[in-house]
Amino acid sequence: MGNHTDKVRFNVRGKIFETTATTLATECRNSMFGAMFDDAWKLQPRESVNEEEYFMDRDPDCFYVLLNLLGTGGLDVPSNVPEKLLYREAHYYGLLDRVRKAKWGEFDSNRLSLAHTVSGRAPNDCEVISASPDGGCAVAHGGVVRVYDWMLEEHPPLNLDYQRVNDIGWIDSDNIVITVRQNLSRGVGGMGIFSSSTGELKHRFQLTDGKDQVKGFSAGVLCLDSEGKIFANCKDTDKEGIVVWDQATEKQINFFESFEGSCLDNVIKIQWLNASNCLFVHCISPRQDPCHINLLDFRDKNMVWSWPDDIKPSQSSYVQDIIPMEESNTICVVDLYGTLGFLDLRGTKQSVRWNSNRGGKILNSYCPKLKFHGGQLFCSTDDKISVYCDAQWVSTSSLERSKGGLIRDFSIGGDRLFSLHSEKNVFDVWETPSAPII
Repeated sequence: MGNHTDKVRFNVRGKIFETTATTLATECRNSMFGAMFDDAWKLQPRESVNEEEYFMDRDPDCFYVLLNLLGTGGLDVPSNVPEKLLYREAHYYGLLDRVRKAKWGEFDSNRLSLAHTVSGRAPNDCEVISASPDGGCAVAHGGVVRVYDWMLEEHPPLNLDYQRVNDIGWIDSDNIVITVRQNLSRGVGGMGIFSSSTGELKHRFQLTDGKDQVKGFSAGVLCLDSEGKIFANCKDTDKEGIVVWDQATEKQINFFESFEGSCLDNVIKIQWLNASNCLFVHCISPRQDPCHINLLDFRDKNMVWSWPDDIKPSQSSYVQDIIPMEESNTICVVDLYGTLGFLDLRGTKQSVRWNSNRGGKILNSYCPKLKFHGGQLFCSTDDKISVYCDAQWVSTSSLERSKGGLIRDFSIGGDRLFSLHSEKNVFDVWETPSAPII
């Protein structure tokens, strides 16, 4: 980077600030200050040699805080600087990530603390919460999705013909995809992409048959992979299966139709597994065993793994939720008592290995939910979320400080964990406080 000792002067609405090029060069290229340097990290020449300073028509108090952050690495915010104003100014300069890391630190599940509680607007009508990549979230209220940015400010709501929302996914921080239970007689698609900031419907997905005829459909759960594909469980008047769309072209590119023995009806969770190049599908079927898991290979339309097998058809009776942990070739399940169990992805003729004696008190309401993030397991039971770590999946911490009632759903994204509660649709925001400066 070189030795930058040149002084740099800024005039911010009449207030003069002086710093060095070395301080400014601590930030990456995608910030406004990073753009002041050339490829060799030398200051770019000014447009006029007579210019002695850079003029900024921005808030000077926030500029002082941000300049101090670059120089010291610490975030010291005076009481006269509103937090949301500082965030907006940091966003303008391209320093938002730097501010957030200084304020919250890296996501650490064992150090999470309750930072905010946000009350919803539709009591007893909210079931899904989805965290955005940058620490915001979206909450489904019946047929409407309410979006909150990383400052927890609410944006215009999203709706797809006011049908009941089934699932929410984030393409990126600016684009949300939602699926709804559609009235099939209307002949329109139950899935669309929206702008997270304006609520504008950008694209409505279409389902076509083999003759390229557009059909109305109802969309259920969804997931996205790292290569720009969107998967969703869809049902029209004739058939049900997993449909794949390309994000770039917004066109349907594949369809895995339910067939005899495939158990693709009543799908409640899907997840793309990158290493195995397969789709994980969790179903609840009243015709077969209550719970069923499939791994689908779209390359040859083949089911490559299934559980339970035909030898032990009743062993999944107690399973409430399932999450794959591909790094360890393991699937984690949780029963109606909140007990964790494990299955080996490399075999199907097996029983669940429970991590403690099953039995005892059945959970009050709402089935427990599982998430896997950063090599750790998260499980919601009643009004708390437990965190499990290491090879033995030992409980290391518990999040249970809210007064919002039983947990309906929770989600992790950016630097936050969001938990949605039953009472007045309250959702809690858990953050990792920054480490103290010694």
